[in-house]
Amino acid sequence: MSKPKVLSGIQPSGRLTLGNYIGALQNFVKLQHTHDCFFMVVDLHAITVAQDPAALKDQTEAVAALYLAAGIDPSKATVFLQSTVPAHAELAWIMTTLSYMGELERMTQFKDKAAGKESVGVGLFTYPALMAADILLYNADLVPVGEDQKQHLELTRDLAHRFNQRFGETFTIPEPYIPKIGARIMSLDDASKKMSKSNPNEGGFIAMLDGPDVIRKKISRAVTDSGREVKYDPQNKAEVSNLLSIYSLCSGKSIEELEAQYEGQGYGPFKKELAEAVVSVLEPIQQRYREIRSSGELYDVLKQGQERAAAEADGILKTVKEKMGFVLL
Repeated sequence: MSKPKVLSGIQPSGRLTLGNYIGALQNFVKLQHTHDCFFMVVDLHAITVAQDPAALKDQTEAVAALYLAAGIDPSKATVFLQSTVPAHAELAWIMTTLSYMGELERMTQFKDKAAGKESVGVGLFTYPALMAADILLYNADLVPVGEDQKQHLELTRDLAHRFNQRFGETFTIPEPYIPKIGARIMSLDDASKKMSKSNPNEGGFIAMLDGPDVIRKKISRAVTDSGREVKYDPQNKAEVSNLLSIYSLCSGKSIEELEAQYEGQGYGPFKKELAEAVVSVLEPIQQRYREIRSSGELYDVLKQGQERAAAEADGILKTVKEKMGFVLL
């Protein structure tokens, strides 16, 4: 019996954060053992906003290398760059023709990113059609997504249904995979916002490649409330609760254990030892990352991934075009 398929990707527009690691990469590593996984660097998505070419190239390589450094095994999962498989762009156009203006206008992420701007690129508007193509090209059963992408996945499901009704059963209807723990790590400077690599305040996020001293400094400066009790209470102590979640996920200790460990000690010792827990998780990944970037193995992995992904995607695209009435030569 074939394994269920998983498809996910991360944009190379900025440095990956501890939130990306806990919320996405850790789950990718687990899923590769039980599912047929396709993990891509979504570089076509990145250009919905202007990118410096040199920075885009470097960040694309960095994200792919961090996939491997975090524990994704290219013999178990397919790791590739979205732009190296042309079927993504071609099916995206087809999905755009099946999408309605009203559907795309309702996307909250588009509204958020377009807010206050005089002009907005069409790519930002049609982005969800490309995301739908990404998923449907591999007939993914599960799509690991953050809360902010659930609406886009709903549109993907609608487009798959619409195509299947018009042209016959073709696409698997994907389901979201949202892990209960670690799906949403919040910013260190404002626990009402998700930790994001696009935060203009460097102190608001921990990058996966931040050095130990940088991590210690950022955590020591992380916002807390005016009290001193280390207690998990997301309603009244959102910042401390976020730090407890990070500590728990990095150390393997339960929230209850940590609350007991720091009872009566205040935030000083808690933050100091939290920083060491984060450093101990990220240091081995950083070391492996440096080995991958200097060894030249990355391009071999990406070429192999491109071939595997293209073989899968091209077959689906051919079926789609046949059913729609395109002449195939």
